[in-house]
Amino acid sequence: MKTFDLLLPPFNFRISTDIPLVIENLQVIYQQQLFAANTLPFIDYHLSVVFTNGLRKWVKPQARFFCDQHEPFKPLNESQAFAMLEWGMNWAIASYEMRHVIIHSGVLAKHNQAVLFPAPPGSGKSTMTAHLAFNGWQLFSDEMALIKPGTNIVTPFARPICLKNQSITLARKWFPEASFSSIAKDTHKGDVIHIAPPVSESTLFTDAPISAIVFPTYSAGSDIDIVALDQAQAMHHLADNAFNFSVLGNEGFATLCHVVEQAQCLQIHYSDVNDVQAFLEQDILAHE
Repeated sequence: MKTFDLLLPPFNFRISTDIPLVIENLQVIYQQQLFAANTLPFIDYHLSVVFTNGLRKWVKPQARFFCDQHEPFKPLNESQAFAMLEWGMNWAIASYEMRHVIIHSGVLAKHNQAVLFPAPPGSGKSTMTAHLAFNGWQLFSDEMALIKPGTNIVTPFARPICLKNQSITLARKWFPEASFSSIAKDTHKGDVIHIAPPVSESTLFTDAPISAIVFPTYSAGSDIDIVALDQAQAMHHLADNAFNFSVLGNEGFATLCHVVEQAQCLQIHYSDVNDVQAFLEQDILAHE
C-alpha cells in the first residue's frame, strides 16, 4: 500500500492505494502536486482505491473506492481504477463541501474574468474546456464551479480534464505533448481518459469574478448560434446544474441570483470550438 498527499487547492487529499495503475497515473498527471504522505499540514479528505479481497484480486481484479470508511460506488474493473479515483474526488466535494456554492460546470478565466460552462453530458463541455485551457485560458475546473457564498467570485479547483470517446483522439492530435492518463475502457461513460492541464502555482490560488455564463451545445456541422438568456432563464438552467444550493438555503439561492445578475448569460450552439473562443475573446471579455 502506498499513500500520498495531493495538493489541489482549495483542498488537500490523502490518497492510499495498492493498485500500480493508480500510482502510475497519479505520478504522470499530478507531478509536482503529489507529495509523500504527511507532507501537507492538514488533510480535508482521506480517500483510498484498493483491490477487492479474495479470489477477485487474482481473477478479473476489481477496484473499490472509499472516502474515509464510506464506499459510495460499486467495484469497477482494475483498468478503471484511476478514473474511479477522479470520480470519487468529485463525489467527495459534491457531498461534503459546504463552504462554497457548487455548480456542475466547466470554469475558465482570461484577463482575470471567469466564464462558467454549465452543461449536461454530450454538450462538448470538456472538449471545449481542454481547447481553451491549452490556448491561453486558465483552467479553474472541468467539473465544478466553487462560488464564494454571497458573491460572484469563483475559486480555482484545477483538476485533470476528463475526455470521452472521440474526444480522446482529438485531444491527442491537438495536444501531443500533454500528459495523458491510461484509458479506462468501457466505463458507464464509454472510453475515458484524463489529461493534465497547464497550470502554474500562482494560478492555483487566484480567484476571479464571473463575467459570463455560457450554456454550450455541440451540434456537428452547424454554424455558431448565440442566444442571450434573460435572468429568469439563466437562473433556471444554473439551478438545474447546482449541487448544494438547496442545502445552503437562502444563502445558496441569493448567491446564484447575484451571479446571474452580474454576468452575461448566453446559450451557444456550435460545431467548432475556435468559433466559441473567438466570440468570447472578442465580444465578451474584450468589453468587460
